Amino acid sequence: MTPVSPPRPGFWRQLWRRLLSAVDLQPAPGEKPGSRWIPIRSLAARHKPRILKHLQGLTPQDRYLRFGYPATDEQIERYVSGLNFVRDEIFGVFNRRLELVAMAHLAYSVDPQWATCAEFGVSVDTRQRGKGLGAKLFRHAVMHARNEGVSMLFVHALSENVAMLKIARHAGARVERDGSESEAYLTVPAATLDSQVSGLFQDQMAEIDYQLKMQAHQFRQWLGTLQEIRQGVRDARHPHDKP
Repeated sequence: MTPVSPPRPGFWRQLWRRLLSAVDLQPAPGEKPGSRWIPIRSLAARHKPRILKHLQGLTPQDRYLRFGYPATDEQIERYVSGLNFVRDEIFGVFNRRLELVAMAHLAYSVDPQWATCAEFGVSVDTRQRGKGLGAKLFRHAVMHARNEGVSMLFVHALSENVAMLKIARHAGARVERDGSESEAYLTVPAATLDSQVSGLFQDQMAEIDYQLKMQAHQFRQWLGTLQEIRQGVRDARHPHDKP
């Protein structure tokens, strides 16, 4: 049997770039042209610890804007424990250390009268501002809502939450202000074959990205453990070299 040659240097990087080039990179309204693709992954119940850490890591002001009140750690914990991953959709953006740096909650109506309506909420880590993550999460949620038959996406936000209302306006939502609170309504177009294929493809791309980050994270942990073991062996061999 002829031995299989290993991939040439840079093979996987080139393959990954080709896959990314196949993703719809057209900027959403309000996004800068050339804005790079961000892997947005659907979250499950097993991600609750990361969700809790992300939300409790928000500044007091960000907690206030996200929940509409100065949520305490206990209130955030109750919110996370009550997340319904079967009925709703929760999306997240992970960094290379698998820390959740941004998340969105797409809550579908439980009232049959409003079965084609959904509500959107988002939070972004302060250190990740300026990257358009909120707008990308909103665009991603709109695509998923569209493919689930939602015709109206609703955003309830404090009027001082300028960033969220700006994202909604740029997407074409109608914003109505009522004192300290505002409501945005976005009419969602009907799903098409293109929107469904695009949604499935982007989900798969995000899953691949997550698995690559997971492997890299596990390798770094293994490498760190190996270095500790080696250092322990050195110390055992040369106990008198320690100061």
